[in-house]
Amino acid sequence: MTANAEIDDRYHYGVIARALAQIDAAGGTGLTLDQLAAALQMSPAHFQRVFTRWVGVSPKRYQQYLTLDHAKRLLAERHSLLATADEAGLSGAGRLHDLFVRWEAMSPGDYAKGAEGVTIRWGWFDSPFGPALAMGTGRGLCGIAFAGELGTEAAMADMTGRWPNAIFTEDPMALRPWVLAAFGASNDPVPVYAMGAPFQLQVWQALLAIPPGHVATYSDLALKIGNPRAVRAVGTAVGQNPLPWLIPCHRAIRKDGALGGYHWGLPVKRAMLAWEAARADAG
Repeated sequence: MTANAEIDDRYHYGVIARALAQIDAAGGTGLTLDQLAAALQMSPAHFQRVFTRWVGVSPKRYQQYLTLDHAKRLLAERHSLLATADEAGLSGAGRLHDLFVRWEAMSPGDYAKGAEGVTIRWGWFDSPFGPALAMGTGRGLCGIAFAGELGTEAAMADMTGRWPNAIFTEDPMALRPWVLAAFGASNDPVPVYAMGAPFQLQVWQALLAIPPGHVATYSDLALKIGNPRAVRAVGTAVGQNPLPWLIPCHRAIRKDGALGGYHWGLPVKRAMLAWEAARADAG
């Protein structure tokens, strides 16, 4: 990727993040193309081109995916029955996860030591869902946090607190190729290094079996890992996912169709679900 293309991608990420924030702030009141373009200080035609390129549908169409009953429609129309899903692992989870060059997990013993001695590089990046804090080891990305709702300080404290004995060093350039690929700006592979307890890793792998544009319930996930009574524990593990978007915890909803919680804020979860559903329909 050229330097100019990279700058262009960062600019477009910023545009989309601000547009999604404007749409969410409207609280379900539809905004016209002219209103959104004016808020972003762009011409309507240019804004429509940028938005449609990244989201896959027009701003007007996208707003229809953010209505309150969208999750219920997803549950009714695109409910993934994980108990009967093909045991395909990463290869069955859509194009994004096909780009994973590998999936590795820290050993339970090393995880229990709080990642003692592990060097974790970090950096801030623009993303379609607001400011994103990315973290990674030499083996791959190990953490992503979205700071639009929590703020940058809280997001950093949250992530560093997960691995208290690691060595943290700021190095965004080392992570940039993986981050750009993670958010669709390139087709480069994205290595993932998951650091969690064995039960958490089971749940996170079950999340990867939910196709883009679809949803599953927490009960589905519990059944998928062979522990159907552990619905509450599954919900906790989903909330502790260190790699949101890549490991799609936003695709887990309650069995009544409600979104449930989301560690990085419900506006981010709504945006992710709407983004994926829009792209699935456009494709």
